[in-house]
Amino acid sequence: MTTSNPGTASQRKGSLPAVLVLEDGRVFRGRAYGAVGETFGEAVFSTGMTGYQETLTDPSYHRQVVVMTAPHVGNTGVNDEDPESSKIWVAGYVVRDPARVSSNWRARRSLDEELAAQGVVGISGIDTRALTRHLRERGAMRVGIFSGDAWTGVRDEALLARVKEAPQMKGANLSAEVATKETYVVPAIGEKKFTVAAVDLGIKGMTPHRMAERGIEVHVLPATATVEDVYAVQPDGVFFSNGPGDPATADGPVSVMQGVLERRTPLFGICFGNQILGRALGFGTYKLKYGHRGINQPVQDRTTGKVEVTAHNHGFAVDAPLDKVSDTPYGRAEVSHVCLNDQVVEGLRLLDRPAFSVQYHPEAAAGPHDAAYLFDRFVSLMEAERA
Repeated sequence: MTTSNPGTASQRKGSLPAVLVLEDGRVFRGRAYGAVGETFGEAVFSTGMTGYQETLTDPSYHRQVVVMTAPHVGNTGVNDEDPESSKIWVAGYVVRDPARVSSNWRARRSLDEELAAQGVVGISGIDTRALTRHLRERGAMRVGIFSGDAWTGVRDEALLARVKEAPQMKGANLSAEVATKETYVVPAIGEKKFTVAAVDLGIKGMTPHRMAERGIEVHVLPATATVEDVYAVQPDGVFFSNGPGDPATADGPVSVMQGVLERRTPLFGICFGNQILGRALGFGTYKLKYGHRGINQPVQDRTTGKVEVTAHNHGFAVDAPLDKVSDTPYGRAEVSHVCLNDQVVEGLRLLDRPAFSVQYHPEAAAGPHDAAYLFDRFVSLMEAERA
């Protein structure tokens, strides 16, 4: 929820004061960054030192105010090649020391200019280390950023009251707000080998591209797609994407996934798709205290023992047992991946049907490529099914 005014060039350079108000009453004062106005959302932090453009355009950040833990942000500017969707999705942006000058051969404009042009209200010049520590100790919470007329003459108590009126992330059903409204096709690169129906719950552009690189023609369907819509594509496999919101509200996608599992079609899910698979198998989900967001999270693939450095963006997780194989309506299931920082479930796989998922982002935009093999694993499932 944002109201903004791009303002003048001097305003965009941070000459105006700004204030960040957390729902527990803590206040941080800094300077306006990006658009001038007010915005509300859930305060979360991202530990990535690079890839801010991909972070900003990730639909999974819808209705979240992102705090960057890296102190210096914006040095490579903004280009036209790296966005993961058609717009910036974050509700607000918080940085400590924004770059004064962009320096990259692909840059077309500064990050400050891009935020202002898209109406994204931000704040700079605050102690983001202190804010991150606060969110780690107290947990992700609602927040407001105010600058210009939205703050002038308004007491902090009144701003806090407005923050507390903002909707919470728990219970939010957001996938349909960020997903495509019409089906579109990403053609295979080179020889076409398979057709995949991808349910868009907030998909990033690099994800169907990674599949297209492997000879897959990807039909991207709206979040509201039915089982009939999925099988109208005549898919060799079905994919469920990342996305924002509380998985406890996603009854429609859960029902569709159950239909896919019943038909034993090869299935792959990432992030929100992992939570959907968890629910489809009968596991619960829960909200993490402050979530995993960044491109340096250590995860172990329990099927191989290999440790991968992975890209994450999730505030919810699947509640499944780590120490045993579970019986589900679709056969046996086990936790395939686990986060080494906190033992959070980072992947599931069925032992009796061709289905698996991970909680993180193997498309690696931005991030390391340690998990790229998961797309190959999906291809192997479809090859085995065809054979």
